[in-house]
Amino acid sequence: MNPFHMLIPEASSLAPRIDALFWVMVALCGLVALGVFGAMIFFCVRYHRGHGADRTGWEAGSLGVELTWTLVPFAMFVAVFVWSLFLFADARTPPADARTLYVVAKQWMWKVQHPSGQREINTLHVALGQAVRLTMTSQDVIHSFFIPAFRVKQDVLPGRYTQLWFTPTRLGTFPLTCAEYCGLDHSKMGGVVIVLSPAEFARWLRSHATDLSLAARGADLFRRSGCSGCHGSNATVHAPALEGVYGRSVHLTDGTTVRADERYLHDSIVLPNKQVVAGYAPVMPSFEGQLSEEDLLALIAYLKSISVPANGEEPP
Repeated sequence: MNPFHMLIPEASSLAPRIDALFWVMVALCGLVALGVFGAMIFFCVRYHRGHGADRTGWEAGSLGVELTWTLVPFAMFVAVFVWSLFLFADARTPPADARTLYVVAKQWMWKVQHPSGQREINTLHVALGQAVRLTMTSQDVIHSFFIPAFRVKQDVLPGRYTQLWFTPTRLGTFPLTCAEYCGLDHSKMGGVVIVLSPAEFARWLRSHATDLSLAARGADLFRRSGCSGCHGSNATVHAPALEGVYGRSVHLTDGTTVRADERYLHDSIVLPNKQVVAGYAPVMPSFEGQLSEEDLLALIAYLKSISVPANGEEPP
């Protein structure tokens, strides 16, 4: 991996803002360090023992000088901190129209699933100018999804969903790597992000189309795994209805309320007794070890598809 990745051309909408913050921090820290060491060298040379400098009129201190060299650097660093807060919030809030892709990390590869069913390994095709939201999880250990040219990096954790987003601004092929030591072949866990024009990306999707979308595959798993026997509209078992569940507030038996996001749905499948819906007995069996992370992503995509409001927009 290039240790000078900040010198790589910027290729996403976030990259210029992240680079600007980085270089301002470098300049500010360099300025403060230069001032401190400059003052040290000046006083060491001028007032070293044996030097004939005039030492009369020495004062124990000056309140104005003390306040100046304390408050001015403090104000500059606070300003940079506030700037970084706004940038962090933007970097963690994908646009509402972002295209959601799913990533499963495993030793030692990246497996990507598109909503329309296309799958890739160690390659990610995206469209120029289109915001992309990645929902990611790991099948084994901690990994870290890193695209240097986009200035985005996010840890990918087993048993949890993390996300990052970006909007590509340059056509081309850009390296993708794992930035977290994940085992013997960690250095080989790489890939590429290929940015195509919208028209070329549409052609790529058509040429790699599959019979089943991710949500359709999830619907098939929903039936084959027996979920419909309890959660279906004609089920005799007293279980929560799942139509419209994604994005909704769910009341639990312990009196708390949670939002039914990807993480909640994931845990409800593999750890069903962790958060039991109010009014229902904890009788659901765990599917931990029976379904892969890819299967779980397909099931969640299906549950999201049956939760889309009448206006056709995905829940927040």
